Amino acid sequence: MQATLRKTVAFSGVGLHSGRLTGVSILPQAAHVGIWFRRTDLDDAALIPARYDLVPLCRLCTKLVAEDGTEVSTVEHIMAALIGCGIHNALIEVNGPELPILDGSAAPFVRGILDAGIQRQAAPIHALQILKPVRFEDGDAWAELSPADGLEMDYTIDFDDAAIGYQRRTANLANGRFVRELCDSRTFCRRSDVEMMHEAGLALGGTYDNAVVVDGSDVLSPGGFRHADEAVRHKMLDALGDLALAGAPILGRYTAFRAGHMVTNQLLRTLFATPDAVRLVECSADQAATLPGVGVKTADLANVA
Repeated sequence: MQATLRKTVAFSGVGLHSGRLTGVSILPQAAHVGIWFRRTDLDDAALIPARYDLVPLCRLCTKLVAEDGTEVSTVEHIMAALIGCGIHNALIEVNGPELPILDGSAAPFVRGILDAGIQRQAAPIHALQILKPVRFEDGDAWAELSPADGLEMDYTIDFDDAAIGYQRRTANLANGRFVRELCDSRTFCRRSDVEMMHEAGLALGGTYDNAVVVDGSDVLSPGGFRHADEAVRHKMLDALGDLALAGAPILGRYTAFRAGHMVTNQLLRTLFATPDAVRLVECSADQAATLPGVGVKTADLANVA
């Protein structure tokens, strides 16, 4: 069964790159509506569907741009929270150009969604079933989608900074695993990247409270990492949010090496441009049970920061 929220839930905070204080609300919607964004600070602005083909070339975050030029950026964490909680239909209203970063993870969004409650809807779930492997490469970074019964992830990162280094994690994202294991993992960066972004007018809202900053073998953020492999967990969180822009849950295995937002978006573009690589299916009860969010409950957040 499709799902939406039982009631509206609101959040506020600064945008990671803009530094602007922003409010955002997630509103329930009817079955078959899907996920949409609306800029409430703009008169007559177009509604923006959460769709991969509206993402411009962007490496530091995921941005959506409507045909009339209306844009909203840093959508990956809220999209991960929605799909990770099994929400198929929602309207996200935001009064600025960027979603708030909150604590740098998806956990505040997840907690808000679960506190609002999940409303099942009398409509079947449709999913995108991967039929054959599809791959996108960018230098030494790459990502691939291949057939699998549910949504699986296999993600590897490799950084020169000893505080991060080489990390690999695999996960089958059924039965609330995203909420229990991934949603509280925060965005991270190197101190040299922060300096570079500041010079470019970016990361103006970044602090040690909403990002984990490393410098070689040192973790500069107070308290350090929440998990020894928090960096790769966050990359998986981001990838889930970016894959959610496919327009339906994915039945397939996502494998990636050093991939980021751009690579995952280009992978989706490659998928839909490849004949006979994917098909939309109405999920059986067994297939629906393999999707992220099915059976998720507030207790899954018990040990999450």
